[in-house]
Amino acid sequence: MAPNTRENETIYDEVEHKLEKLVPPQAGPWNYKIVYLNLLTFSYWLIAGAYGLYLCFTSAKWATIIFEFILFFFAEMGITAGAHRLWTHKSYKAKLPLEIFLMVLNSVAFQNTATDWVRDHRLHHKYSDTDADPHNAARGLFFSHVGWLLVRKHDEVKKRGKFTDMSDIYNNPVLKFQKKYAIPFIGAVCFILPTVIPMYFWGESLNNAWHICILRYAMNLNVTFSVNSLAHIWGNKPYDKDIKPAQNFGVTLATFGEGFHNYHHVFPWDYRTSELGDNKFNFTTKFINFFERIGLAYDLKTVSDDVIAQRAKRTGDGTHLWDCADKNNNDVVQTKAQIDTLCTKHE
Repeated sequence: MAPNTRENETIYDEVEHKLEKLVPPQAGPWNYKIVYLNLLTFSYWLIAGAYGLYLCFTSAKWATIIFEFILFFFAEMGITAGAHRLWTHKSYKAKLPLEIFLMVLNSVAFQNTATDWVRDHRLHHKYSDTDADPHNAARGLFFSHVGWLLVRKHDEVKKRGKFTDMSDIYNNPVLKFQKKYAIPFIGAVCFILPTVIPMYFWGESLNNAWHICILRYAMNLNVTFSVNSLAHIWGNKPYDKDIKPAQNFGVTLATFGEGFHNYHHVFPWDYRTSELGDNKFNFTTKFINFFERIGLAYDLKTVSDDVIAQRAKRTGDGTHLWDCADKNNNDVVQTKAQIDTLCTKHE
C-alpha cells in the first residue's frame, strides 16, 4: 500500500475545489491538434487487421486462429481484471503472483502501460463526459471510441490529471517494472512472441502469423474502446438516468462483462461491475473468483442487494440490463434473486 494515500487524496480534493466545476455532459469549443504518428499507426492496425481477418478465411491454419483467440481472451483479462478492476478501482486485492500474471496479460493487450491506463480511467470516472474526461462521450461516438487517441489531450485533461492521486500506482513495483521496460517487454509479448510461436511450432507463414496477430490486437483495442463509446450512448439506465453511461448487452458480451456501465459508474468499487455478479456473461468476475478460490485474490468488494435496489428506485429509469422485468408489475426489480427468477422465466 502506498504511504499517505488518504493524505494525498485530501490535498488533491482541496485543489480540485478551486477549479471550475464541470457539469456533464459538457464539451466546450476546442481546436483539435492531430497526432499524425498515432493516426498512421491506428490506420495501419485497422488495415492490417482487416487483412488478417481475410487470411483467417483463406490460408491461415486453425491452430493460429485458436491461439490468437486464446491470447485475445487473456489480453482482455489484463485490461478488465487488471488495469480496470484491480489497479484503477482497487475493487479487490491480488497477491504478487496474480499481479505479475495480470501485468503480463495487460502487456499482451498493449493499451499504453497500465500506469497510463489507470491515470486516464481515474480521470474518466472523476470527470465523466466533460472536457476533463480523456474520451469525453459528449464529443460524439468517434471521439470517445478512438478519436481521443488521435489528437492532443484537452487542456482540462492535462490540468486536472496533475491532481489525480496516483501514488499507489507509482509505488507499485510490478507496474514500475512494466513502465520501465515498456518498449522491449510489451513489444515482445504483444507482437513478437505471438508471431514467432505459430511459425516455430506449427509452421505458419510469417505473413499469416503477423497479420492475424495484428487482427487480435485490433480486436482487443476496439472491444475495450466500445465501453467508452457504445456504452456511453446506447442502453438502459436502471441506476442513474441522469448520466450518459448505460447498460449495453452487446458491449457486455464483447468485453467479458464490462458493459454493465450504468451500474459501474454508480458503484465503481464493486469488483463485479455488475449487480448480477457471477453470471454466465461476466467472465471477468469468474476469472477473479477463480483466483480467490486458490488464494491469490482477496478482499473482493461488492454492493448489497438492498443498496442496489434503493438506488434504482431513487434515480433509475425503471429498467435493467436484461429487460426481463415482470410486465405486470411496475415496481423496479429489487434484488439479484428477483432478477434471476424473472430472467429464468423469460428464457
